Amino acid sequence: MKKTFSDEDLIKNLSLYYLNRHLKKKPIEKYHRTIDQSPLHDREKYKKKTEILLLNSFMHHFPEVKFEDLTCESPDFIAKFNDKKIGIELTEVINHLEMKKIESSLNKIFRQAEIVLEQEDTTKYRGVYFLEFHSNIRPDTLENQQEIILNIYKSIKRGKAYGCVKSLRKSFHRRNVFITHEYNMNLFDELCSEKIVELIEKKNEKFPYYDTSVDECWLVIVSDMNSIASRYTFIQDKEHLHQVKSPFHKIFHIENLCGNITSIK
Repeated sequence: MKKTFSDEDLIKNLSLYYLNRHLKKKPIEKYHRTIDQSPLHDREKYKKKTEILLLNSFMHHFPEVKFEDLTCESPDFIAKFNDKKIGIELTEVINHLEMKKIESSLNKIFRQAEIVLEQEDTTKYRGVYFLEFHSNIRPDTLENQQEIILNIYKSIKRGKAYGCVKSLRKSFHRRNVFITHEYNMNLFDELCSEKIVELIEKKNEKFPYYDTSVDECWLVIVSDMNSIASRYTFIQDKEHLHQVKSPFHKIFHIENLCGNITSIK
């Protein structure tokens, strides 16, 4: 059976997070090795590795938390904290639903462009490239995708934006070519508190089905600031979050770039 994600893909995924100086590298590496040794399918391993990366900021706020089961399902993780067995359910809040599909298509395009550049000359082009695109980009057809790949290739080869690429920034990477989105922030990019409340209510419905052997079950809601679809600047009507009722013992919202945390319950 052909692997959905190669080992190289996973290495690159982890390497990008290494650029974040706040990353707790040793625990992340240890947890990734544990996931690798599990009998999970490659797709599930990739999913679990991505989830534990999203919890990096959570680990900084709760350094005493020690993960014991990284491959369970309901909840996503089992950990020890203050002599208690804690179930941790992780969910991502999407701020821009219309961007989710576009971003997913672009990530596939990035991988194809990386392959082209590495096949030509990995040593010459190795690095992390942060790209911003013009607003009229349409990666919805194969023809458009091929054109975008060519525009990315020419931009990186020339060292300046070309075609649909609006801006290009390069950062050091010692091994491979890695292409991702630019982290530009809109000062007025709000995350509606209702989106967080809706997520909590959906998770409340599943609460009776979670592992009953845990002493407490926590819900951790993450805004993945490395994703265009999840990014935000501030939470609108934040005070509404404290009115939420839930069977979860604790509820947190965390953004994974600067590590800001909001205790909802």
